[in-house]
Amino acid sequence: MNMSYQILLYYKYVEVADPQAVKLWQKTLCQLLGLKGRIIIAPEGINGTVEGTVEATRQYMRAMKEYPAFSEITYKISEGTGDAMPRLSVKVRKDIISDSVAHWGVNPSQKTGKYLTADELHTWYESGKKFYLVDLRNDYEHQSGHFDNAILPAMENFRDLPKIIPELQQLTDAPMVTVCTGGVRCEKATGFLMNNGLQDVYQLQDGIVTYMEKYPNQHFKGKLYVFDNRILMGFHTDAPEHEMVGHCIICQKPSEHYVNCTNDDCHRHLICCEDCLASYTAFTCPQGCRA
Repeated sequence: MNMSYQILLYYKYVEVADPQAVKLWQKTLCQLLGLKGRIIIAPEGINGTVEGTVEATRQYMRAMKEYPAFSEITYKISEGTGDAMPRLSVKVRKDIISDSVAHWGVNPSQKTGKYLTADELHTWYESGKKFYLVDLRNDYEHQSGHFDNAILPAMENFRDLPKIIPELQQLTDAPMVTVCTGGVRCEKATGFLMNNGLQDVYQLQDGIVTYMEKYPNQHFKGKLYVFDNRILMGFHTDAPEHEMVGHCIICQKPSEHYVNCTNDDCHRHLICCEDCLASYTAFTCPQGCRA
């Protein structure tokens, strides 16, 4: 790791009157500062992950603070590598998550679940309080790390959330806490859950990454999947308390080695250890491809 680089993960649900103008500004600003990453802008807000030198990312945050709509953004800052993000991509979408859930009609600026801080979630775990923790990340993200006793729905994509609503609607005898990487998905998901009859709904404020940083190896096992060239990140992974939860899909031995299915109609993300991978000339899903 090169300590001179850092990565910013952030989002903000706020009305953006002219997304195309914001796109032009963001692209120009990032190019000027030498930042790479992915930024999505929509009428409902902004969602970004950018990497650059420490000084460049600090300048970026200062510039964002001067823009009224983005002045109160909370940034999750982690150590970069200098090549965690392959290029700069700034796009305008219908929504700031997947460009496929705008039709849900959920506006987190108006309706979203109650916030539960990392400290509060840790206290809930330590006290033995009854609650349902629902991990709203994609199924392949669960494979490398997850919370104790988490419900891990079989969602290949966030847009699959409506499919698991009937399952979640049965869990009404205790609070429900949703979690995701940085918080952006939970903001919209909790509003969607509330619109579908669930009321005692919380979301982990600022996401799993913030909890892991404050409470490494405590109730979150394994490493956190991230959408950049690092693939995984963790805190205090050399500590005896750290537990590897990923397993090779073929031999079931512990592994954190992610690979993509080479079938162009699939490209599912799976964990396959390097020993098993060596037996393939082209790795395809052992249990059958999506297509």
